[in-house]
Amino acid sequence: MRPSPLTTPTSALILVVGLSALLHQGCTTAPRPVDRFPGYPIGVIERGMASWYGPGFHGNKTANGERYDMHKLTAAHRTLPLGSVAVVHSLTSGRHVTVRINDRGPFAKGRILDLSLAGAQALEMVGNGTDRVELRVVGYQARAEGMGVLRVQVGAFADLQNARALFAQVQRDFSDGRIVQVDLPDGHRYRVQIGRFLTEQDAQAAAARLDRTFRLQSFVVRDDG
Repeated sequence: MRPSPLTTPTSALILVVGLSALLHQGCTTAPRPVDRFPGYPIGVIERGMASWYGPGFHGNKTANGERYDMHKLTAAHRTLPLGSVAVVHSLTSGRHVTVRINDRGPFAKGRILDLSLAGAQALEMVGNGTDRVELRVVGYQARAEGMGVLRVQVGAFADLQNARALFAQVQRDFSDGRIVQVDLPDGHRYRVQIGRFLTEQDAQAAAARLDRTFRLQSFVVRDDG
């Protein structure tokens, strides 16, 4: 079975490219990973479009270090802490499934969740590729590393020079950033990520400002480091 054309990529082997040459000198030290508030993320509810990812990523390393198994009930989310457990309810079919967040994605504007093949099958959304869902976090097993800081991803490119060009533009407002190389089944991608934020409110405000200034379609991701 070939990957759905609506599938979105997740975190893979990550390498920061040329960071020292790109960042301003005197960059502040990264803040320690923190929890947003006691008990987070239990009870978080989110509605939006979900997609799924499958054969092209099967066996790849996920954000929490596991190997992706498309036959297990897992999912990728951009900001929920790894180890979160969520009930995902299809607003189309009425079906629901419980999944564990072990990866990062989807890296496409307008989507909130990337389900495994098994999760997508449980919601009967494989054929359509996407579905409108509501997710509710019902459990969370914290990692010893804690939760990483939040970053704004402003673009992703197949060409490193294009990534560097965008980075040069946005770093005038945010001196703390990086270009991340990700190895995907269809080749390298270079993701431009800006800032270190401790709250989603601050990160979303920065994303909105960058979008207005540079006409981007950025989104917030959690850096699991």
